[in-house]
This record gives sequence, structure tokens and C-alpha cells, in this order.
Amino acid sequence: MNIVRSELILGGQKSGKSRRAEALAADWLARDAAHQAVLLATGQAHDAEMRARIARHQADRRERAPRLQTVDAPLDLAAALRQCSAAQTLVVVDCLTLWLTNQRMPWAEKEEQKQPQTQDWQAQQALFFEFLEHPPGPVVLVGNEIGLGVIPLGREVRQFVDALGLLNQRAAAACERVTLMVAGLPLTVKGRP
Repeated sequence: MNIVRSELILGGQKSGKSRRAEALAADWLARDAAHQAVLLATGQAHDAEMRARIARHQADRRERAPRLQTVDAPLDLAAALRQCSAAQTLVVVDCLTLWLTNQRMPWAEKEEQKQPQTQDWQAQQALFFEFLEHPPGPVVLVGNEIGLGVIPLGREVRQFVDALGLLNQRAAAACERVTLMVAGLPLTVKGRP
């Protein structure tokens, strides 16, 4: 596989996004014993189903890319990127969609707020995209493409879909390569395959 400075992998649920990111990490690790790879996990286990899903993802990662380390980074993704990135380290962010969800949705610890933290989110995005301008090592971003279906009912859901679409557009503009996953197959949208 051809590793580039930065790649955005988009697709629907179960399209093969994470599997491709893990394959890129495994290939990077196999190229040189000095290479390292870190996955910044943005998912949070707020219920039993999500805990099971995270455990399944962790088991799959151990099988497909055993040397891929995992660091939880549900909110301050820019700080985690700065901390984990190095010239010999490939960093996978899985995923941008859950990062946005964590920023905008009122989970139990934010229950009293009930409002998206727009100012914090703007600052987080600015730091994230500032990092992407000159990452010290390769970065692979994973995100969901959810804007291909019907327009959702409900103001909050429409606002989320809009925000994710804008986040994906900015990430695509910042990345050297953009890959769309469809039924496990990579389609190169930007850059060389």
C-alpha cells in the first residue's frame, strides 16, 4: 500500500473504513522495525452495546495490526495528535464522526448543558486543522459519509449531518489523499491510489 502524508478514509457504516486504516498501519509497521503506529480512538462507551462494539473493534485491531497501539482521545484530538505524532509514527484517527458527536451531543456528564459547545468545537477544529497542515509523520483519518441518504427529521439531526459534512469537506481539502470505501473496496477520490 502507498502511504501518504495524510489520508481521509470515508464511507458508510461497515464499509471497510477501519479495516483499510488498520491495513495501512500494518503495512507501515512492516516496512521498518523503527516504525510505530498509534490509533487515536474517539469512541466512548456510554451503553452496553457501545462497550461491546468497542471491545469487538479492539479485538479486530489486535488481530489485523498487533503492534498498533491505542490511545483514547474522545475530545481533545489536537492535543493527542501533537502528543503521539512523530516522523516514524503513523497515526490513525478513528473516527472523526464520533469526535464530532462527543463535541456536540449532551452525554451524561454534559446533561445540564443541553447545548452544543460551539465555541469549544470551533477552537478544537482550528487546532486540529492547524496540526494537519504539517504533521511530523503520516496521518490517516477515518470518518463516516452520512449525507447520501434522505434528509433526516429533526433540527438537531439535520444540524449534525450538516456539521459532519462540513468537517468532512475541510478534512478532504487538508488531506493529500481521500478514499471512499464502498462494500469493502477503496475508491480513490483525491490523490494517487
